[in-house]
Amino acid sequence: MNLDDPNTSAVAEAPARSAQAQTASRTAPEAAAPGGILTATGRRKEAVARVRLVPGPGTITVNSRAYDSYFPREALRLVIRGPLLLTHQLGKYNVIANVVGGGLTGQAGAIKMGIARALLQLDEAYRMSLRGAGFLTRDPRMKERKKYGQKGARARFQWTKR
Repeated sequence: MNLDDPNTSAVAEAPARSAQAQTASRTAPEAAAPGGILTATGRRKEAVARVRLVPGPGTITVNSRAYDSYFPREALRLVIRGPLLLTHQLGKYNVIANVVGGGLTGQAGAIKMGIARALLQLDEAYRMSLRGAGFLTRDPRMKERKKYGQKGARARFQWTKR
């Protein structure tokens, strides 16, 4: 390299990162936090869940309570276990979830999404099966707002002729 020559620049001769290395860094899953803890956020309706997966025997805690006492219906507990069952990680990670807002169904859906997103950080190969089961799709249905001049979102005030 000739530094006196104005046509030559150090930037042009610097080795560029290969295209393969650039795509690998983009698609590589995020590194887990120290201690193998995986964190993610899930949302559904008005509920927001912050989920941590910690290596352990497989206990699930929601807002510092056992999930079977927090969620009384077995259907909601099955929703939460869904991503872990699908990826065969049920007895390998403890789930610690903090959830706020919404009702029990929305909170269970938010925790489900948070667990699925955290499992993606563990292994990107889970993406196809989690996506196929609908665990990574944010449910967009929200409560419709009340409109002015009306009793509710859709309900009108009663009209009387006299």
